[in-house]
Amino acid sequence: MDALDTEIQTAARERSTAEAAFLQADARLRELLVQGRAANKGPSHMAKLTGFTREWISKIAPDPGKSRQDAIQRRLDKLNSD
Repeated sequence: MDALDTEIQTAARERSTAEAAFLQADARLRELLVQGRAANKGPSHMAKLTGFTREWISKIAPDPGKSRQDAIQRRLDKLNSD
């Protein structure tokens, strides 16, 4: 094995370590965003804190009350159409 092979192996290990750290931090952030939405923090507020877009935050942590309300409305619409 020459020096280039060693460098490639080292870089691959570093990448694996960095990827694992990223995935762990990403999971933690997603968990906190869900907690924030449950605590009535809006996506605009959390977007300012994180630097991500409101749309991304809404996709990751939708409003728990809105999804329930939408499901109720769909059921009512279905009942009214019958």
